[in-house]
Amino acid sequence: MDAEDDAARFLTTLGAGAIAHPGGTLLDHLLRVRGRLAGWGARRELQVAGLCHATYGTDGFPTALLPLDRRAELAAVIGPEAERLVYDYASCDRRATYPALADEGHAVFRDRFTGRGFVPSVGMRCDFAELTAANELDLVLTDPAFASRWGAELLRLFTRLRPLLSQSAWKECVSACGSTG
Repeated sequence: MDAEDDAARFLTTLGAGAIAHPGGTLLDHLLRVRGRLAGWGARRELQVAGLCHATYGTDGFPTALLPLDRRAELAAVIGPEAERLVYDYASCDRRATYPALADEGHAVFRDRFTGRGFVPSVGMRCDFAELTAANELDLVLTDPAFASRWGAELLRLFTRLRPLLSQSAWKECVSACGSTG
């Protein structure tokens, strides 16, 4: 079976289709994030991680569909690499991580679950930035109040993350957020 279809069914069994979220339900949002990543040409593991990125909750969306002690269940559905991307996204302490994420040699990723920090690889930083952009742009594009409140700040974040973003992601960040300030 296709990992994306399996993941969507798994998310449905966890209740993602019944949780309200800007633009419909959490499942609707997750599907759009995956679609945006696909449109940008992201590799399959990152697309699947985009589909499942809120499974453990996030620093900005605390509702968890699955507790961390059940990570193996998600890994069995989407594969270990995609699950690790989901964990990385969910575990990010944004306040501690965002400011220097794009700064080679100064980036420290702080895990909000463990409190530990580590120096992320360039690949991890690129994946994280791309997933962050896809997630936040979905909110900007589906919720005018969110766009008005956060669009300019997100454009500043994306500008700092520019070295880590694909050209397609960057263009959409500018297009979606450039008119919100």
